[in-house]
Amino acid sequence: MMKLLVATTNQGKLRELRQLLASLALDLVGLDQLDDPPVVEEDGVTFKDNAIKKALTLARFSGYPALADDSGLSVDVLAGAPGVFSARYAGEQGDDKANNLRLVKELQRIPVNQRKAHFHCCIALAWPDGRCSTVEGRVDGLIIDQERGINGFGYDPLFLVPEYGKTMAELPVEIKNRISHRGRALQQLLPLIADIIHH
Repeated sequence: MMKLLVATTNQGKLRELRQLLASLALDLVGLDQLDDPPVVEEDGVTFKDNAIKKALTLARFSGYPALADDSGLSVDVLAGAPGVFSARYAGEQGDDKANNLRLVKELQRIPVNQRKAHFHCCIALAWPDGRCSTVEGRVDGLIIDQERGINGFGYDPLFLVPEYGKTMAELPVEIKNRISHRGRALQQLLPLIADIIHH
């Protein structure tokens, strides 16, 4: 079975990717299974810059094909913020509660129907020899004031998907995986991954 390194320590993201890639004969390896992997500084200007840098660095380090994604939330009235700083919007890396509180506070004077936002995801698939492919996905929605739902992580409980009338964190997993920014990007990536497995 082919090993594919997933360049994340985020267990929520790893779980989501395992579900999305369940149909393929893959052994998904998380960063926590490597000895002392390099810490990749996400200093790119775009999600794509960060995803490519992470995937290439970790593919070269591990000797396995590596999948890295950089994704985040962009809110129109905040000029695209939090954007590439989504995971550390409130300062501390990955503190979902603090990030969500800051976001609600920034938007408190803006009516919900004017809080258009989208999740954006860029996934890079890199090989140890330096080849790299990228795909992107997005999903549009609105930011609400109160967290709703328990499926999901990050900004999911505040991100309302209008056509379902539910937040990302309230949607059943199979719907979320189909319509999410990560799900849409991965659907484009599946043929590339299937191609590697068969060669």
